[in-house]
Amino acid sequence: MSVAGNFSARLPAQLRANLTARTALMPAAILVLVALMVVPLPAVLLDLFFITNIAVALIVLMVAINIRQPLDFSAFPTVLLYATLLRLALNVASTRVVLVHGHEGTDAAGHVIEAFGNFLVGGDYVVGLFVFGVLMIINLVVITKGAGRVSEVAARFTLDALPGKQMAIDADLNAGLMTAEEARARRAEVTTEADFHGAMDGSSKFVKGDAVAGVMILAINIIGGLILGIVSHDLTLADAARTYLLLAVGDGLVAQVPALLLSIATAMVVTRVGKTQDLAGQVGMQLGITAPWLPVGVILALLGLLPGMPLLIVVPAAGAAFWLALHRRPTAPAGPAATDETNDAGAQSGARIDWADVADTAPAALDIGFALVSLVDEARGAPLMGRITAVRRQLSKSLGFVLPQVRVRDDLGLSPFRYRITLAGVVVGEDEIFPDDMLAIEAGPISTVLPGRECADPAFGLPARWIDPAEADLAEAAGYTVVDPSAVIGTHLNQLLGLHAHRLLGQDDTQALLDTLAETAPALAGALSPKLLSAAVVTQVLQRLLEEGIAIRDLRSIAAALVAAAPKSQDPAELAELIRPALGLALVQQLAGVKGALLAVALDPGLEGLLVQAVRANPGAAHPFDPALVTRVAEAAASACAPLLAAGSRFAIVTVPQVRRPLWQLLRARVAGVAVLAFPDIPDDRDVEVAAIIGTAPARAAFGPPQGDS
Repeated sequence: MSVAGNFSARLPAQLRANLTARTALMPAAILVLVALMVVPLPAVLLDLFFITNIAVALIVLMVAINIRQPLDFSAFPTVLLYATLLRLALNVASTRVVLVHGHEGTDAAGHVIEAFGNFLVGGDYVVGLFVFGVLMIINLVVITKGAGRVSEVAARFTLDALPGKQMAIDADLNAGLMTAEEARARRAEVTTEADFHGAMDGSSKFVKGDAVAGVMILAINIIGGLILGIVSHDLTLADAARTYLLLAVGDGLVAQVPALLLSIATAMVVTRVGKTQDLAGQVGMQLGITAPWLPVGVILALLGLLPGMPLLIVVPAAGAAFWLALHRRPTAPAGPAATDETNDAGAQSGARIDWADVADTAPAALDIGFALVSLVDEARGAPLMGRITAVRRQLSKSLGFVLPQVRVRDDLGLSPFRYRITLAGVVVGEDEIFPDDMLAIEAGPISTVLPGRECADPAFGLPARWIDPAEADLAEAAGYTVVDPSAVIGTHLNQLLGLHAHRLLGQDDTQALLDTLAETAPALAGALSPKLLSAAVVTQVLQRLLEEGIAIRDLRSIAAALVAAAPKSQDPAELAELIRPALGLALVQQLAGVKGALLAVALDPGLEGLLVQAVRANPGAAHPFDPALVTRVAEAAASACAPLLAAGSRFAIVTVPQVRRPLWQLLRARVAGVAVLAFPDIPDDRDVEVAAIIGTAPARAAFGPPQGDS
């Protein structure tokens, strides 16, 4: 109560009045309809409501003619319901007046009914009954039945196509062909379309039922009027028939003319095809072409040669057809590009180069050869698009930020079975797959070697072979890991996106992360940016963390560490090193589990001293080590880590803080995937087991945790 009252109090007085009037309008309209059925009305009010009914039907018909697509008149089913209720209520009210006061004369039920009755009956009520019957047949059998059938089929087909349309939207979203806002708008449009056609399927039954009710009400008025006129008012059969038949037919016509207009409007709405033009423009464009009018003119001219044909009518009609054939477009438009105006516009557009033509806004893209298009074909379920969505969702959860969309496009420059993964236009991976085969990967001991096309797994380089899908069960029994082609690309994409995640995080993403943090920790977010650090600096810090495979899910801890470290430095590289101890628990837990000892590879003190001296001699340098020293360290590290890598052990190279980042840069390409930690990164309560020392024998007995910085 208080919330609604406060909200209403803040609205301007005029707006509140408009809202109140609009809210009360529909209930008032329903009450009026009910009153028409139960309260006797004078003839003057009947005339007023009959004219209103005709005006409503005309308005609905004009709107139906001028809409471009059915959804432009999405309120049509509800409007049709209210119009039908209004017409039925008027039928009840007019029937009461006809039966009660019909003996008083043909104007007893109002001048509208009398005028329609005289116009249709024309002095002969028998002819009037037959004419009214013809109108009812046209409305009930032809228009209403056809519109109802079209509504039923459109509703069924729209509902059947709904899952495919939703998948198409997801595919376009994953391919980067639309934004998230555009996808939401299209989903809402698809849902509204399904709801509309479902409502039209039901509301078309209103029109049919109204037509049937009109026939029954006419019969009631005629039979009841004859009985009352003869029995109660002492009229002769001829006088009763003349009076009550005129009133009954006039009443029925007053109701059925608007019903016929609404039936036509319903048929127009449900049969509309296309979204770019209204009905007049669409019909004019498609009928206003040369080819059909010439034979029409010839046939009309031949008809004029028949004996007895009215030449004054046939000859002008044939002349008009010949004139249209000479002055309309020469060919039918096959599509938007077929008209001269569109061709001119297309030529001008082709000659104009826009910034969008030279800029690729998709950070990540997947180019595929034409033989792989079946993997993104909606008719086959687009398995690759679903796989890409799953990869993005999983990586976004694990890394801590929303990965951008991956644009999928076919590239005729690629070989048919090849795909290529690019980040910011730079190729980071490519390989070849076969969409009709399965990839059998030798991930362990193999009991039986299967025939197939030998290759290497794109993601991990393991020996593999492409086999026939019928041999998948046999391959799994032999020890192979069998995956489908979309999973092969998905795994490769997952690996590369995770490896290059730092290149996908932009300043806008960082700002979105900070905005999200502000919802749960507003004081912390406000203290960090822009007060202490700009969004650009925070972005560079997060990029350095992601570059080393450190997730940024715990943004609260990262932000708190940055707030504490900001007074010491504003350099992103130094800040990234300063906040690492705050993330040490998560780093060690990722390698050693919750309680296990960290398996570490240490540096020989002499070698570590050389590295420290090199860093101090070249402060701030990206590569401070001498090339000869780089070769020695790389070989020693590879030798020391080889047994651990072969055994599948999870370990980290541990060194002093000054050397950590340069050493990681040195080893990242030579000992891939190995973490390099500084001693402060390891929590004091975690045990460390030294498995090897770089610079001495690669395998060494276990020592206790290293002491100090050496």
